[in-house]
Amino acid sequence: MNCPYCHSDKSRVIDTTHDARGGVRRRRECESCHQRFSTYERPILATPLIIKRDGTREEFDREKLHHGIRIACVKRPVTAAQIDNLVSEIETALQKLGRAEVSSRVVGDMAFNGLKELDLIAYIRYAIVYLRLDDLNAIRTEIDRLLES
Repeated sequence: MNCPYCHSDKSRVIDTTHDARGGVRRRRECESCHQRFSTYERPILATPLIIKRDGTREEFDREKLHHGIRIACVKRPVTAAQIDNLVSEIETALQKLGRAEVSSRVVGDMAFNGLKELDLIAYIRYAIVYLRLDDLNAIRTEIDRLLES
């Protein structure tokens, strides 16, 4: 690991902490300039390609999913940690499927169900985009269905 200050490749690990999401945080000290810095390690596991509605394929983008969920949760009592956990759960579930390709619908359904448990308003916001609810009657139908259950 190169020091971000002097770019020396000689550093020693001072402390290691395991993260609940499967990552490892290491506190390091450069042996050349004696500056301290942290690194975060997370295993890279294969995620499937996502098949979009139009048939195109793209790599799973954790940040894109995180952004979409965060937008749905704006000004709602949902913490950043809850959003991170939901995204991590979705990513892990996709990896466990063990398939090379997955429909974007599968990812959307996972996000949809996760938001339903976190916050119903965020769920409706996500549903408006995800289910393409383009008029008030469609939105009202989804809200009525939610209230019945």
